[in-house]
Amino acid sequence: MPVVGWHASHEQIPPSQLLRDIQSAEQAGFQAAWCSDHFTPWSRRQGESGFALSWLGAAMATTSIPVGVVSTPGQRYHPAIVAQALATLAEMFPGRLSAGFGSGEFLNEHITGDPWPDKDTRNARLKESVDVIRALLTGEEVTHHGLVRVDRARLWTLPVQPPRMLALAVSEATARWAGEWAEGLVTIWQPPELLKRMVAAFRENGGDGKPLAVQIHVSWAPDEDEALNIAFDQWRSNVFEAPLCWNLATAEEFDLAAKYIRPEDMHRSVVISSDAARFVDCIREAVDLGFDEIYLHHVGQHQQPFIETFGRQVLPALT
Repeated sequence: MPVVGWHASHEQIPPSQLLRDIQSAEQAGFQAAWCSDHFTPWSRRQGESGFALSWLGAAMATTSIPVGVVSTPGQRYHPAIVAQALATLAEMFPGRLSAGFGSGEFLNEHITGDPWPDKDTRNARLKESVDVIRALLTGEEVTHHGLVRVDRARLWTLPVQPPRMLALAVSEATARWAGEWAEGLVTIWQPPELLKRMVAAFRENGGDGKPLAVQIHVSWAPDEDEALNIAFDQWRSNVFEAPLCWNLATAEEFDLAAKYIRPEDMHRSVVISSDAARFVDCIREAVDLGFDEIYLHHVGQHQQPFIETFGRQVLPALT
């Protein structure tokens, strides 16, 4: 059976509460965790945005499960700083850290005041950044002049086992490109036919045999209407497809864009149900599509009822 993990959403929940939540998730039987890394939430209703790299140290020190983090090197983060952060965490917690690299959203990256490049340029910048990070994690001194600039950087604290470096992708084209350089693929739950094409594209272009992970946005509550209301309140600013979701700058802009989203529209991007069996079926469908790791993101701000219920009713049904 696959690894079933829990997602820590820094945009929605204060880091002190997320720390308690990840401990509860491990106790409930979740086998791993993943976390977002935002400077700004997607909506004023979400209202949080803790620094993931600080939180990871506390989270990994107080649990024993593997943890992954999303990262967008190249603009908000210089790749040498990302490499240093990952190296320090991996040195302290060997074999437990993964990083998922993506080209980012303007929502988080515009804070530097630098121009927001087009998608092709962002991909090229990401690949340069990943190459720099990889070289630094092997102990090399790196000088690089390109879309990112590095001058004689060297990491003095190195892990025995470098973190896994996966690619984030939501399209077939990006998945195909990621197969050339990534150690695995991370995507989000989408229509099965699209996911099949993404998996095939990744595997056919160098990704065969590498791990496949998917994040599934879910909303569970004891009552069906309550589950729908949670999704609509917290996640209606997150339903937009690319390029819109890449290019809006503020939480207020996302809220304005979501002005005409209806509650029933939430079913397109969130698995919503009061029936635990519905989520068991969804996870099994992801396994059938080839995913080795499934990370469940309950889109509500209160995680404990979800964690406890899934620990009792969903995770045991998968073993």
